[in-house]
Formats: sequence, C-alpha cells, structure tokens
Amino acid sequence: MTATHKLVAFESDKTRPDDWNRPQVIEPDGDAELLEVAMGPHHPSTHGVFRMDVALDGERVIRLKPVFGYLHRNHEKIAEGISYLGSMPFTDRLDYVCPLTNNWAYALAVEKLTGQAVPERAEYLRVILGELTRVQNHASSIGFLIQEMGASGTPLMYAFREREKILDLFEELTGARMMCNYMRFGGCRVDATAGWLAATRKVVEGLPGFTEEIERLLCSNEILMARTQGVGILRPDLAVNAGVTGPMLRASGVNYDIRKVDGYGVYNRFNFRVPLGDHWDVYDRFMIRLLEMRESIKILEQALKDIPAGPVMDSKAKIRGFRPKPGEAYGRIESPKGELGFYLISDGGPNPYRYRVRPPSLMNLTVLEDMAIGQNVADVVLIFGSVDIVLGEVDR
Repeated sequence: MTATHKLVAFESDKTRPDDWNRPQVIEPDGDAELLEVAMGPHHPSTHGVFRMDVALDGERVIRLKPVFGYLHRNHEKIAEGISYLGSMPFTDRLDYVCPLTNNWAYALAVEKLTGQAVPERAEYLRVILGELTRVQNHASSIGFLIQEMGASGTPLMYAFREREKILDLFEELTGARMMCNYMRFGGCRVDATAGWLAATRKVVEGLPGFTEEIERLLCSNEILMARTQGVGILRPDLAVNAGVTGPMLRASGVNYDIRKVDGYGVYNRFNFRVPLGDHWDVYDRFMIRLLEMRESIKILEQALKDIPAGPVMDSKAKIRGFRPKPGEAYGRIESPKGELGFYLISDGGPNPYRYRVRPPSLMNLTVLEDMAIGQNVADVVLIFGSVDIVLGEVDR
C-alpha cells in the first residue's frame, strides 16, 4: 500500500481503539433556516430507486432520512405460497449483482432445516463461485464509488472489464450471466467441466494484476484521499449495535467474518486473512474491499488447486415431493455486502410456513444518517456509495 495515510491492518495486528465516544448532536447555527432537499428517487448515483430527505444548514447536513420501498416486490410472501425449490430463482433477484451467493444462503438454510448433506465437490464449487462473486462485487463497488466522486469512468471501466470475464464464467456454467439459479438443496445443478475449471484458473491468474492496477491508480490519489479520509466515520460501537456486517463492519475495525466465525461450507480448509480498518471512514471502506479481493484470490487459488472429483448432488436429495419435517432453521453466509441470512419455518407442507430474509444492504443502510450528519452535502452521495447497497434486497 502506497498511500501515506496508513489505515488498514489485518485481524492479527489489531488492538481495540480507546476512543469510541459518540460525537455531539449537530444543531443548526443560531436562528438559521434549514433547507430541506429530496435527493432522488431518480438520482443517478442511488444504486436503484432510492431517496434521501436531507435537511441542510448551509451545506452542512443536519438530518438525513433514507426513503425506500419503491422497489418492493413482496418476495417473502410469494415464497410462502410456492415450493421451496420454486423460490431459488427468486433469490437471484435480491442482490442481483451477487445471485450465486443469494442461492447459497438460501440452499444452506434449507439444508439446515432438513439435515441435507452436500458432496465435497459441490462445496468447493460453491466456494469458487462465492469468491468470484465477491471479487466482481467489490470491483464494481470501487468503480462506482470513484464515479460518484466525480471522476471519469476509467476506474469503473477497468472494474467492468474484470467483471465481464467473471460473468462469462457464470454464463458458461449456469446458462445465465446474472440470474443463475444454480444452487440446489444438497449440491449444485450441474457439474463444472475440466474446460470451465481451466478457464477459471486463467481468469484468477490475471486478478492480482488487476488489484495492483487499481492500487497504483487510486490508493495514493490526492483527490481520492482528500475526499474520503475522515469522511463518513462509522464508530465500531454503533456499527455493532446497528447490526452492520460485512466490509462496512470490518472497515470500522470489528473483526467479524462469518467465513471465519461459522466456517460454513469448506472455508475452514483455506488460509486467508481478514483485513480491518483503523479510521472507520470512506477511505477505509474503499481499502477493505480492495484487500478483500486479494484474500478472495488466495481462496480461489487454493480451491481450484484442491477441488476433488465426485458428484455435485447428494444421491439422497429430493426434488419431487419435498416436504421438510416441521421445524425452523436459520442459514447465513458472508455475502459480499455482509451477513445474508434466510429464516425458515416448516409446518411439514410443500412450501415454507414462514420465509424471512435478513438482507445486509437494508441493515447497513440504517446507519447512513449517523455517517452523514455534520458532513457537507457534496459528500452525502459519496458516503452512501461507500455502503454498497442493492435496492433489490433492501425492498424485497
């Protein structure tokens, strides 16, 4: 890392910060009249149909109210009226940037509900697809963040260049670039060919060069550092209390990664580290995503090297007549945006009695006002962009 402002470390290097005090509430100056501005719901930088109602004292943010619901599709209620398997393609439409991790979280919840085993090869394929998803998500997030800063589209085009390579792999394996519908309860829908694995290894071999390119281009950029360092601070105590997870939580210095905590799938077989932030600001959130891409590349290299032969679906898995015994289960994964969980209740019928999604985008969005108060209005969209949300899982 070449930036002069050192902000990141790994979990083994961290000590708990002492200064976790809450900032004072921002009040208007004297008898100043507040200007109320509705940013959205069609602002080009809002990552979907989203609005922010902002109260300003001059250019300083006094209040900010996130307004969403424009994209509500009744996902959870629909799922309670169709079969368990029938909901799998609907999960693609939650975080539509990361459909395969959506599939995985839902499959894991049903497998916990039924006690369904998963073949080893399928577990490796899930890890490979999950980490490819993390790389393309973080690359896109960084590209959009720089664009929201007012830069040209160059970093975004670099990110999309790598994203296209990964989406080509998804399309070859699953038949679709984004709406993949690939995971199944007890494994994966189809096996990966030797040719697909070879093509994936070739793409992964090129990813370190991409992360180095982004680092040279952005990490020491004076404008980026001036616009992001000390901006949009999210204190660790508030992040924990608000249920924030994923890169946002780790950028606030909290060592929590579900891949390490739960060790779901076969993640406990891989060697990787968890990067943590020091200053809890927008720059930290940018750097954490860059460093997490590097760790994902390490996982991919190990998984592609060690993937075993064998089936990708458990022979005892049921497709027709699938009726889990009465009970409940919660399955969660470390999606690229944070903890993605599905809570299911079965009454013994062919469809869930209760189906509930725990979306990281919605939970992470709840601290937007806390990060924006006291900041300039010009920084609001930048702070919002550093959260990295998709409205598909905010509204559901």
